[in-house]
Amino acid sequence: MARKAASKAAPKLVLATDALATPGTGGRRAFVSRQTKETRIAAAINLDGTGKYDIQTGIGFLDHMLEQLSRHSLIDITLRAEGDLHIDYHHTTEDSGIVLGECLARALGNRAGIRRYGSATIPMDETLTEVALDVSNRPYLIWKVNFSKPKLGTMDTELFKEWFQAFAQLGGLTLHVWNHYGENNHHIVESCFKGIARALRAAIEIDPRQQTAVPSTKGVL
Repeated sequence: MARKAASKAAPKLVLATDALATPGTGGRRAFVSRQTKETRIAAAINLDGTGKYDIQTGIGFLDHMLEQLSRHSLIDITLRAEGDLHIDYHHTTEDSGIVLGECLARALGNRAGIRRYGSATIPMDETLTEVALDVSNRPYLIWKVNFSKPKLGTMDTELFKEWFQAFAQLGGLTLHVWNHYGENNHHIVESCFKGIARALRAAIEIDPRQQTAVPSTKGVL
C-alpha cells in the first residue's frame, strides 16, 4: 500500500518586531492577522507615529504605495503578506487593504477626540488628485480615477480601486478620490495614495478642543 505523502505545514508568517510599529505602550496601536486559502497577512500600526514603515507584500509597486501611505500620514506601519501571486495580484492587494483598514478601525477605538474630517489636494508633476474623507464609521467609496493603460508594470491598474474599497470598508471611512487630470499612470496612483495619507493625517489627529468627545451629535461614530 502506498504511503500517504506527509502534508507540509504552512510556513509561519513572521511579523517584524520594530518597537515603533508594533503594539505596546504609547500611541494608538493595533495588530491584525488574517489568513485565508489565498493570502496570509499580518500588520501592526501606530497612529501616533513618525511615518516609519517596514512593508513586504511580494508586490514591489504595492510596497512603494503603502510606504507613501505611512510616510505622509505619519502612521507607523509594519506589514508582511504572502499571497497567491502565481495567480495574480488581486487577492494580496485587496486583502492588504482589508487588514490595514481593520488595523485603523481598531486603533481608532470609539473615535473620540479626533478631528474626523480630512482632505488633501496633491500635485505630482502633471497630475492633480483630490482626496476627501470622513472617519465616520460609514464606509463608502467614490472613485473617480481613470487610467490610460490596463497595466502599471506587472500590476493591473484596476486593482488600485480594490485596495481603496477594502481599506475604506474595513476602516469605516467615507472616502472620495478624484483625479482631476494627469498623463502618467504612476503619478496618478501615487498622488492618490499621498492624498489619502495627508487626509488621514488631518482626520485622525486628536483635537484638543474635542478632548474625549466623539465628534458627532449622535454621540457615537
